[in-house]
Amino acid sequence: MKFKVDENLSSEVVELLRFRGHDAMTVLEQKLGGQPDDRIAGVVREEGRAFITLDLDFSNIQNYPPTDYAGIIVLRTMRQDNATILRLIETVMPALERELLAGRLWIVEEGRLRIR
Repeated sequence: MKFKVDENLSSEVVELLRFRGHDAMTVLEQKLGGQPDDRIAGVVREEGRAFITLDLDFSNIQNYPPTDYAGIIVLRTMRQDNATILRLIETVMPALERELLAGRLWIVEEGRLRIR
């Protein structure tokens, strides 16, 4: 699966995805850091990559209809330290094998996965 990882997540997220056999790259690798959400969304859509972010703006299905994307994963957690984020990503891995991500919004919380 192809992923784009937002600049608000560490490079370790990309490393974990790559270790799991996914094609993953960061917003920063494309020199898109600091760009508006709409610009990032356009690149993600053009590349056919699922987007992983902490940015709650991407959970707004009016502004970012999931059907327009290869998938959007929004991580919601009280703690945004690297260990917590990596743990959330690990919990999503089994769901990627059994659930469709394309055209859907996944909200990942500790102990809970919501799919729209």
